[in-house]
Amino acid sequence: MSDFYCDEALSGRTPVTVVAETDTVLAFEHTRPACPVHIVVVPKEHVPSLIDLGEPGEKVIGEVMAVVGEVAARVCEEHGAATVVTNVGRYQESRHLHFHVLYRGGQEEHRV
Repeated sequence: MSDFYCDEALSGRTPVTVVAETDTVLAFEHTRPACPVHIVVVPKEHVPSLIDLGEPGEKVIGEVMAVVGEVAARVCEEHGAATVVTNVGRYQESRHLHFHVLYRGGQEEHRV
């Protein structure tokens, strides 16, 4: 499996529009958004997934969640709603922990 976030976004090979950043976390607009607002939040160190945090994940998961919360609050304030999701297992295309913060526009009736 690939790691788009380390190989492309964090390395600078693929330019991204930064939404929020700390020493350990990067939040940016998705390069291929699936919704009107689609922001990705990733740890800057490689962490495989939510169910396999590895050693670096144990140290940074709280910082990642703080940024996820900040970005979700901003999206909710601006649009009235936000969805936060992460994938694991075969649903996880990129093997690097990442959270999607979404505003789905007219799709609010499709709650999960």
